[in-house]
Amino acid sequence: MSGIEGLERRTAADVGRAIAGGLDPVAVAEFFLERIAASPDQAVFLHVAAARARREAEASRRRHAEGRPLGPLDGVPISWKDLVDVAGTPTTAASALRRDIAPATADAAAVANATAAGMVNLGKVNLTEFAYSGLGLNPHYGTPINPHDPETPRAPGGSSSGSAVSVARGLVPISVGSDTGGSVRIPAAFNGLVGCKSSEGRIPKTGVVALSPTLDTLGLLARSVEDCILADAALRGVTPPSLPVPDVAALRFVLAPNVVMDGVEDAVADNLEKAVSRLSAAGARIERRTLPMFDAMVATTAAHGSLTAAEAYWVHRDLVDGPDVGRIDRRVVARIMGGKKMSAHDLVAVQQARIAQIAALEAALDGALLVVPTTPHVAPEIAPLEADDDLFHKVNLKTLRNTMLGNFLATPGLALPTGTDGHGMPTSMLVSATAGQDERLLAAGIAIERCLAG
Repeated sequence: MSGIEGLERRTAADVGRAIAGGLDPVAVAEFFLERIAASPDQAVFLHVAAARARREAEASRRRHAEGRPLGPLDGVPISWKDLVDVAGTPTTAASALRRDIAPATADAAAVANATAAGMVNLGKVNLTEFAYSGLGLNPHYGTPINPHDPETPRAPGGSSSGSAVSVARGLVPISVGSDTGGSVRIPAAFNGLVGCKSSEGRIPKTGVVALSPTLDTLGLLARSVEDCILADAALRGVTPPSLPVPDVAALRFVLAPNVVMDGVEDAVADNLEKAVSRLSAAGARIERRTLPMFDAMVATTAAHGSLTAAEAYWVHRDLVDGPDVGRIDRRVVARIMGGKKMSAHDLVAVQQARIAQIAALEAALDGALLVVPTTPHVAPEIAPLEADDDLFHKVNLKTLRNTMLGNFLATPGLALPTGTDGHGMPTSMLVSATAGQDERLLAAGIAIERCLAG
């Protein structure tokens, strides 16, 4: 397929190859701009940068005509979570308090890098207010609806809700989100996408509204691991690496039963086992053993609170302690105020426990990759969550549980689709490496993806 037909279902890498083969980047940009305008879900995009997209697509057309493309994603459209500065658009963080904020005067570093790689910026997408929830609900700008259930509105996953739905609905080939406790991997899981959480500091965060300056990372929501490899390089401003893809038989995986399997839905567990069985049949070594650092992290959080909450309070103190607190989503306020209750002793205890458990995980895995269910359940229905705050907080914490372990333990992670449940809702598994091992994880991700695809 070399034309526009079916473009909404193609990977970013495939779109790039089609453009390199003669498909007009301007036609590609117009195709997606038309889909955004016609989408039945107008809560996905908060700002459409149509003029910029057309200008960048025309520049890409000239480069390709002259035989000087900037890379494999030259001309490929992209969307950005509205925490990220894109020159000429306001950065609202999906908060009513920032609705009338002046447009950004400069691109965030990652946006500038992606633009320098020739990518076409379509605009900014929705999120949980201030990026502080795993479910993706937003009372100010509306909640993007998970497209996998045509009858009952279900959560898109958060906080990068618009990033996931913009790809799942075919409004853009790839999107950038942020991940502090699971905010890329959870919406990827709920929407049947690949979600890539980078290691801390890998992708520049200059020009990105913070939630937790320590834990915040940028990441990708896409249709393939290849997309994540190419876009990860673009966001960092480097040439895409030629990663040696390992044989699945050379890979080792550790599955831990403690914490991460508690309360897992049958379909999630069954599809995880089917995926692991495929890997095993291909020769991968599967090790099942308890990882004590999971229990240690749960105990630390219960005793002292979370690093995210402490830093979120530090970032947003003037707002949540100020006169406009009533204009912030009450559920977000409740989570931020958890950080206010923490003492200096609590904060240092969490920081020191984190250092110790990161080292313990590296020793325990000894080069193996960690596999857990990305989320314990599929995307929940929205109506009960909106009706009951206690239920919302309970489901939110369960949704975040497995991915938060990765942020606490500094792991890069890949959320990979494993199938669907009986209602057609996607399930997912999370494959993680130890801190800084992004390229090894991405290379393994290609092998795993091929194996799961049969």
